[in-house]
Amino acid sequence: MQINKLDHVNVRTAQLDVMIDWYSNVLGLRNGERPHFPFPGAWMYSGDHPCVHLVGVDGNAGAGAETALKLEHFAFAASGLQAFEARLQSRGQEFRRSELSEAGLVQINVWDPDGNHIHLDFPINE
Repeated sequence: MQINKLDHVNVRTAQLDVMIDWYSNVLGLRNGERPHFPFPGAWMYSGDHPCVHLVGVDGNAGAGAETALKLEHFAFAASGLQAFEARLQSRGQEFRRSELSEAGLVQINVWDPDGNHIHLDFPINE
């Protein structure tokens, strides 16, 4: 067995509509088809792939057994760095930009309305 790529992340939230808006308008993902689960949610698509699954919950959205989830961030490979930075700036979205020349990447770090850390990796030569 070999893992080839990350398929999706599943994010619990008590503010589903706000998160759908953010993932659509900030990251440019599309709210698309989702199986008929017995709980609220949304599948956010990049192209034809549902890469972020949002799950609506009441109250505390924390996940995990005895303690909260320990995920620090998730990341996307991306293109269109200048357009993305312009979108963030026009929305007043806080972000942190890092250049990793040894990896050939520019990372844009953002945080969704629930505080989840996401970074987008762009080729440094864009």
